Amino acid sequence: LLARAPLRPQAALGMGSPAASLYLNPAKAFQTLEGFGAAFTEAAAVTWCRLSPARRAELLNAYFDPHPDHGHGYTLCRVHMNSCDFALGNYAHADVPGDVDLHSFNIDRDRQALLPMIQAAQEVAGRPLQLLASPWSPPAWMKSNGQMNQGGHLLPQYRDAWARCYVKFIQAYAAEGVPIWGVSVQNEPEAVQSWDSCIYTAEEERDFVRDYLGPVLQAAGLGHIKIIVWDHNRDRLVERADVVYSDPEAAKYVWGAGFHWYCGDHFDHVQMVHDAWPDKQLLFTEGCQEGGPHTGEWELGERYARSIIQDLNHWTVGWIDWNLLLDHTGGPNHVGNLCSAPVLADVAADALLYQNSYAYLGHFSRFIRPGARRILCAATLEALECCAFSNPDGSLAVVALNRSESAIDFAIRLGDAHYAATLPARAIATYVKA
Repeated sequence: LLARAPLRPQAALGMGSPAASLYLNPAKAFQTLEGFGAAFTEAAAVTWCRLSPARRAELLNAYFDPHPDHGHGYTLCRVHMNSCDFALGNYAHADVPGDVDLHSFNIDRDRQALLPMIQAAQEVAGRPLQLLASPWSPPAWMKSNGQMNQGGHLLPQYRDAWARCYVKFIQAYAAEGVPIWGVSVQNEPEAVQSWDSCIYTAEEERDFVRDYLGPVLQAAGLGHIKIIVWDHNRDRLVERADVVYSDPEAAKYVWGAGFHWYCGDHFDHVQMVHDAWPDKQLLFTEGCQEGGPHTGEWELGERYARSIIQDLNHWTVGWIDWNLLLDHTGGPNHVGNLCSAPVLADVAADALLYQNSYAYLGHFSRFIRPGARRILCAATLEALECCAFSNPDGSLAVVALNRSESAIDFAIRLGDAHYAATLPARAIATYVKA
């Protein structure tokens, strides 16, 4: 059984000297954190709209209230451009075949549920969110297979029009009071899926950024928009980054690489990309428990915590969960690709079902704030996984995870001070020093 710790246990001064220790040195600092968050999808937004006003407010407060006693303080989120698997069906913002001038472009579909949810979340957060926009597929008429599903490639003659769709989307969202922070080129560009998908080779992605997307954003006065490549699993992160970053003309437009967790851990690949290209950033852009809602299963939270700790310790600057909210079935999803989410909704009962992954995420997002610097943190036991950050207000936050079947007594060593702590079996804790 998981031993559930409070979201902010205070480390107590101790007189003993436990055999295990966790060593901190704030003078040794590494990357700066962008933030934590999750994805606004049509599925999440439609489910949210079906709840009562009280439950809608509860959900947004739980995720976006910046006070650590009230909410996760999410600031870095994602939204899909055109439809994705967690939409209620295929749709494109420019759906008139041959309309290369994009006269038909509109975001009317997003105004039904997605934008109201994002706008309400921003009000709770008290600030605009850093929003990453990711396409799952260009419009069907721009693709080699003539459909948004089942992969296919972007046709060469439509590369310019597709790049201008990004501009239109960014401008349309800005007009709604929702600024876009960054864009990825393509969600999972090596996956042929039964849902919205499109294939890019590494060379095709490089060329699209270099010759179309980068220049088109610059010409539109949107050069500040972050461009993120790959946006797929860690297993191919190194080689895909190498192809793009080895071309200086493409690399100059790219802020960094995004990655997912659906194909093994490969945390060493994240480190390799940082070591090879330290001027480029690394961002976890999607992860969830696949295959249904998994209501009440306790393993989910540990998967999140281990991934976040390891990703942060290998130079990742932000971590974005997948759906903010799903219904009790793990949907809706227009192809039956059901998944879990940290909060599920029983719409008929007007109830929110918080999963343990929600609490695990809060151990990081509530106490490691945007602008925090990762600091040197090492444990003497492999079973004690940890990371530590120095926040902009000077506070320190240390997250420790015990995935073993036994309790661990350990000392937190900070300069001349030693703090005694005990982490029960299968438990997580966050220790805060003001």
